[in-house]
Amino acid sequence: MGLSRLLRRKRLFLFDLDGVFYKGKESRVKIGGTRTIEALKASGRKLYILTNNSTDSSATVHSRLVEFGIPVKKEEVLTSGLLTAEYLKEKHGEVSYYLIGEKGLESEMRRHGHTRTEGESADFVVIGLDRKITYDKLDHAARVARNGAGLVATHSSRLYMFKTGPAMATGPLVKAIEYASGKRATVIGKPSPLMFRIALKRAECSAEETVMIGDQADTDIAGASRAGIDAILVTSGIDQDAGGRKILAKLSNVDEIVSLL
Repeated sequence: MGLSRLLRRKRLFLFDLDGVFYKGKESRVKIGGTRTIEALKASGRKLYILTNNSTDSSATVHSRLVEFGIPVKKEEVLTSGLLTAEYLKEKHGEVSYYLIGEKGLESEMRRHGHTRTEGESADFVVIGLDRKITYDKLDHAARVARNGAGLVATHSSRLYMFKTGPAMATGPLVKAIEYASGKRATVIGKPSPLMFRIALKRAECSAEETVMIGDQADTDIAGASRAGIDAILVTSGIDQDAGGRKILAKLSNVDEIVSLL
């Protein structure tokens, strides 16, 4: 079956953010996306932005996309920080937490009723990207975990697309705390299939009706595969190939999808 015919049968389109719509955290440059989102909405398809970004709140990400002229709704933006806060609320109620992370993750946690602590004990250590990380913060997180706290990570990606190229992401921080505490973290974002399953449930669509469009083989493509979802690699971000993983196609820009719908 040809790619165009296959995509016409998809009801739900999932998109990564960095490296697909724009790149760079401090100085963002738009890559594309407006034409694709407009075409999907005109055809009545469903969509979600699935981003491992935890440094910004979902509201901030939504506002930025709108400023770039990408017409998504706020509820169509699912960040790893938002889903981490929701996951803890659903599974454990309102919890206390020690934070490795930035303002976006903290705002999502507080918005869902969780309480931050700097003490030696907490219900959970919550781990996101922290660009001001120190040895003391990592060591404190490991101590809190050894004192009984569970570990929850927004995601375990190795890299993200910085304005000058790939930069270290949250995964290495998760590995350090796991190794020092002897515990394993529950991972919410890609490549964990959990983020994908949440999107499927919200859209009321099956994996077979869904396609993922992303730029990282070891998160977007691998995570989609684990969830039984077809994937398309765009080469505008980190990876130029799928690393041996099965994909429907490789495109240079997300807006190439328009001609296939």
